[in-house]
Amino acid sequence: MLIGLMLVLIVQVSDMFATEHESHGGGRGRPPPQWHHLPRPKAGRRLQYLPGEWVYDASYPLYDFSTCPFIDDEFNCLKYKRPDQMYLKYRWQPFSCNLPRFNGVAFLEKFRGKSIMFVGDSLSLNMWESLSCMIHSWLPNARTSVIRRDGLAEVAFLDYGVRLLLYRTPYLVDLENQKVGRVLKLDSIRNGDFWRGMDVLIFNTWHWWTHTKTSQPWDYIEEGGKLYKDMNRLIAYYKGLTTWARWVNRNVDPSKTKVFFQGISPHIMRTPLASVVVNKVLSRIKKPVYLLDITQLSQYRKDAHPTVYSLHNGLDCSHWCLPGLPDTWNLLLYAALFS
Repeated sequence: MLIGLMLVLIVQVSDMFATEHESHGGGRGRPPPQWHHLPRPKAGRRLQYLPGEWVYDASYPLYDFSTCPFIDDEFNCLKYKRPDQMYLKYRWQPFSCNLPRFNGVAFLEKFRGKSIMFVGDSLSLNMWESLSCMIHSWLPNARTSVIRRDGLAEVAFLDYGVRLLLYRTPYLVDLENQKVGRVLKLDSIRNGDFWRGMDVLIFNTWHWWTHTKTSQPWDYIEEGGKLYKDMNRLIAYYKGLTTWARWVNRNVDPSKTKVFFQGISPHIMRTPLASVVVNKVLSRIKKPVYLLDITQLSQYRKDAHPTVYSLHNGLDCSHWCLPGLPDTWNLLLYAALFS
């Protein structure tokens, strides 16, 4: 199975590099080019808002950075004096339909008394803060409760009993401190105990799988009781994601919980081959998991990274400004939840 996966990846590498060479994302002050011919991977259940193009919309952004209390400084580009603002004015327009306009009141009414959890790394944080701001802009005087502690955060809209939660776990599978050191356990997912009872789950993982040497938060990889100093990261990702898929199959009741996988957020310098792995795993999962296919529409938004305009030290080309691109990711989520 793994040999077959590697052969698929080798074929995909040449196709993806060709696509990346031909494309050129929108620069500052000009609209990104439309997307006509990028191939769509074949995986499970997918939301059909592709292909499409980024179009100028004078009504954007969907909220004001200065009035949303939930934006962390690492995403708050305007607070850190980003001089251009054209990146705020683009709306994703599918060729075959229209995305519904976001309505925060309708969202809260639909999910009255329910809990929505984002599970993953700092890109899940990016999307969680975006959705919190989008709702807040509709009800700026609503009573809210904010809790932030290690690994878990929550924004609750008290008058509706709606909870937006974030569970930070960069690999989905477990990372444990043991006598030998920090161990990434590809076949263990005890974290999943915290995800039970949610009405909506939105999962994400990839960014941290690429970290190496001093920037990786583990010393060993464990699988089947054996420790490895390292392994091919795409293979490790496949194994870890397969463990997550088994958790979904065993623990999710589709009549009570909707499950989404947040597609791979592209880095400014490379096309994410991890999308091949995601599609492979999702095509085999037994329970309904909906792919928020954000990868290729996000590739045209290289203008939307914080770069130097955030609290982040150095050049941040992994995360996204807020307001900004993650608002579109949440529009895809909104469309799926209301369809």
